Amino acid sequence: MGHIAAYIGCMDIKEAVGAVMREYLVPELEAIKAGQLRADVEFGAINKRLDDVNQHLVDQSRRIDETNKRIDAVREELGNRIDKSNERMDAMSSGFNRRIDATDASLGRLYEVIVRREEHSAVVIKLNELDQDVRELKQRLAA
Repeated sequence: MGHIAAYIGCMDIKEAVGAVMREYLVPELEAIKAGQLRADVEFGAINKRLDDVNQHLVDQSRRIDETNKRIDAVREELGNRIDKSNERMDAMSSGFNRRIDATDASLGRLYEVIVRREEHSAVVIKLNELDQDVRELKQRLAA
């Protein structure tokens, strides 16, 4: 009979432990489970937001790449325009230099002509003076 009482006592302890577990642990486990479900929902929302942010970053990266391509195209076009402008300016400069050289040559010839005229005028004056001197000498000889 001692064994039976011990067995019945064990059953009472077992039932008591089971009742305590059902009374205290099961509600705690239910609360933990509910919290886990809320965390899962929030985690899902966070993942969705991260996916949206990642998609936005991918779109921004694509737009930046497109903008960089447009910038490179504009840079190349401007470089070509600058090169063409430089070529035109070089051609104009060369033309100006030829015209300046031609003007210098013309001015040189004009200077020569002016100097000759001045020399001619000086010779004419000297010739007139000599003519006057000859006339005076002739008049003295004739007298």
